[in-house]
Amino acid sequence: MNWLIIAILAYLLIALEIILDKFLLSSKRISHPVVYAFYSGILSAFTLVIFPFGGHSVGIINFILYAVSGMVFLYGILCLFSAINKSEASQVAPVVGAVIPLVTYFLSLFFLKERLGLLEIMGVIFLITGGLAISLNLSVLKEKRRFFSGFYPSILAGVLIGISMTAMKRFYEVEGEFINAFVWTRLGVTIGALSLLFFPAWRKIIRGTFLSFRQERNRSSQTGLLFIFNKVLGGFGSILTNYAISLGAVTVVNAMVSLEFVFILVIGMLLSFQFPKIFRERYSFPILMQKIIAIAIIALGVVLVSIK
Repeated sequence: MNWLIIAILAYLLIALEIILDKFLLSSKRISHPVVYAFYSGILSAFTLVIFPFGGHSVGIINFILYAVSGMVFLYGILCLFSAINKSEASQVAPVVGAVIPLVTYFLSLFFLKERLGLLEIMGVIFLITGGLAISLNLSVLKEKRRFFSGFYPSILAGVLIGISMTAMKRFYEVEGEFINAFVWTRLGVTIGALSLLFFPAWRKIIRGTFLSFRQERNRSSQTGLLFIFNKVLGGFGSILTNYAISLGAVTVVNAMVSLEFVFILVIGMLLSFQFPKIFRERYSFPILMQKIIAIAIIALGVVLVSIK
């Protein structure tokens, strides 16, 4: 299985995770994005189960670097959850996905000395263009509103996640293996989650969830099981994404996140019939045509980046 197939499978799993993120946040099963980010980060500690299969101790300097990278990623997904809570998943994900490869491309030029061929560069451009096109809201002109409500958190999420992923690629190159760098950075994500408790307002929100667990045990247990299942999906998606990055070019793998938008769009539209208040996907003819054209651009980008 080459890096291309691994990346496609990874983005399918992550798309399913984002759809469930939207359901849990918009249905108010989880009260606040910071709560979601906190428990997501805590669950990252379970990556220790794969430590015996290739992990080893690292020096204090490397540990700090791994931890900071993981913490940056945690705050990136906090911004992502905030954006998803405010807007449609099919708008948020493409903006985040367009920013990530741009950030990783420029950072990789300076820090990884990564160089792409002409076709790969064209493919990245098509993937980014398609990702942005699929997120455009044609009703914005009528509403006289330039950006959707979660636009700025989406931009910040893309920047932070892009920085973290570029650092991950560097760690893989230095380590020469996947598991050790992945486990230590996931522990950094857990440390990032714990750091949320240093903010009084967020600490109060997170502490409030313990009380709600006691008051609504049945609903909380159902939500907890769904949340854990969702994070398992996301965990496998994250492992596969990072593994694809370790095998291929970080810019190209991150640009392929546009495939995730296609999965989110299709699944979100199907679920909007069953849960219209949660999945507010619009599917009028002009919007469908716009997104079909965007998907065609994305498909062309995938073809270009996969040509040897």
